[in-house]
Parts: sequence; structure tokens; C-alpha cells
Amino acid sequence: MIETRKLCKAFEGFKALRDLDLTVPRGAVYGLVGPNGAGKSTLIRHLAGILIPDSGTITVDGEPVFENPAVKTRIAYIPDDIFYYTQATVADMMKFYRSVYPSFDPERFRRLSEAFPMDEDRPMRKLSKGMQKQAAFRLAISCRPDVMLLDEPVDGLDPVMRRNVWSILLGDVAEKGITVLVSSHNLRELEDVCDHVGIMDQGSMLIERSLEELQGSILKLQLVLPEGARLPEELQILGRSNSGRLEQLIVRGTEEEVEKQIASAAPVYCESVPLTLEEIFIYELGGTGYEVRNILLS
Repeated sequence: MIETRKLCKAFEGFKALRDLDLTVPRGAVYGLVGPNGAGKSTLIRHLAGILIPDSGTITVDGEPVFENPAVKTRIAYIPDDIFYYTQATVADMMKFYRSVYPSFDPERFRRLSEAFPMDEDRPMRKLSKGMQKQAAFRLAISCRPDVMLLDEPVDGLDPVMRRNVWSILLGDVAEKGITVLVSSHNLRELEDVCDHVGIMDQGSMLIERSLEELQGSILKLQLVLPEGARLPEELQILGRSNSGRLEQLIVRGTEEEVEKQIASAAPVYCESVPLTLEEIFIYELGGTGYEVRNILLS
């Protein structure tokens, strides 16, 4: 389990993280989302043990991360900008990773050449961004880590390679029980792979839920009411628009609760669907200049 408690970090007076609490269950695929500047990359660098917090705690299975080699060798981190030594080839970086990670599996690295075909003797700096990402995944996966920290991991990869990457990672989650934390702006893709979600804004964690719970607690409702009919007052309406007689509502509550409440208005037509992760994110942050509506916090 990955945990942070009351995590704070400031850079030259700018508060990048503000009393941030994070809980990632063991074996979860956790999607970290938020607008640009929310503090996602700063948080991930703390989880990787790169940055020192001003205050608060960071633990993996109860052990602190910073300056703790025993924990760090269990964590693989792929940043948005891939690290490599200037003159290093893929083969050179493999030797470096093998020297750092006791669990590095050379045989797996060899087998992964089928999923990530590349010239191992070519300098990393001469590879395209997409090929550098492939090399980073091949190296990280070969470390057989317990925890994978991924910051915009598939940016620059083509659709086929993205599918390959997720297939391998989800296979390791299912078979080995590894924990994956991934930050991405591709919410549609996260929705396909994540089982837990955390939404950040301005250095704080706003919402942290399982994806099922997150999507099951707020609905999009389309309905047509009889002339003169009114919606029940107990219905928690978070957003409302209409096109003629057809109304679209964003409401808080489970589908069963909402259907019972709506039934009293005897709608001519009613259909409810859970919001997508992208719609929840937009409704939370996008429509009001990133002012938080707190629609799921109570």
C-alpha cells in the first residue's frame, strides 16, 4: 500500500502540495488526474523518493521511501521526460538497471524484445520520443517491481504500442499483484484500465474513490415531464439544461435512489446513465475555471 499523510511541498513560496492525503491499495491500478499545475508530477517524484517533503509522510507498506534503498529497489518510475546517460545505448541502460535493481530479470528483458523491437546498440538520444518510451517500459518492466509509478506514460506511443504496454502491465497486476499509479490526461484510456481514481487540484486531493463508486454516485439523467409536473425537492440536482421539453440533469445519488425520487413526478420519458470519468472531471473542474464544486465530497 502507498500512503501519504499531510504531505506539503513549496517551491520558492509556491505551495505545490497542500496537506495531501493519498491511499493506493496494494494491487490496484490507480489513476491520478487533475488539471495542469495540480501537483501530480510533484507528488509522483515524492513517491519515487526523489524529492524531500517539507512536512508529512510518504510510505510504501509502512516503510518511508526517501533514502531507503530497500524500498526504492521495489519501485520503478517512468517520468514524462525519459532519463538516460548522454552516450548510453539501450544495452548500456540495461546494464545500469541491472546493477541497481536486484530483481532485474535479464531473461525477461530479452523476451520483451518481441513486444518492444529496437536496436539495442543505438544511443538513446538518437531514438524518437516514442522509442525512448518503449525502451523505458522494457527496462522498468524487466525490473519486476512491486510498484510502478507512471507519469504520462504512453504519450508519444502509437495505438498498437499503447495496447501492448497496458496488456503487459495489467498482466503483471493480475499475475504478480503489482501496484500501478498512473498520471495521465487521457481520461478515456484511464477509465479502461484503472480501478481507483484520485482527482487533484491546486496541490490537494479532492476526491479519492474506487472507479465503480465514483461513477455510481453521480448520474446523467435525461427526461421529459408531463405538463405542469415538478421534480421532487429531495432530488440533488447539480446541473441542469434543456432542449425543448427534454431535460438533462446531473444528479447525485445511486441509480436506484434517483429512480425512486423521479418516479413521483411520473415522467413521460426517463433514462439515466453513469458519467464517464472525463465527464466527472470536466464537471468538477472544467466548467468554472477550476473552482471546485465538491459534488462528491459529502
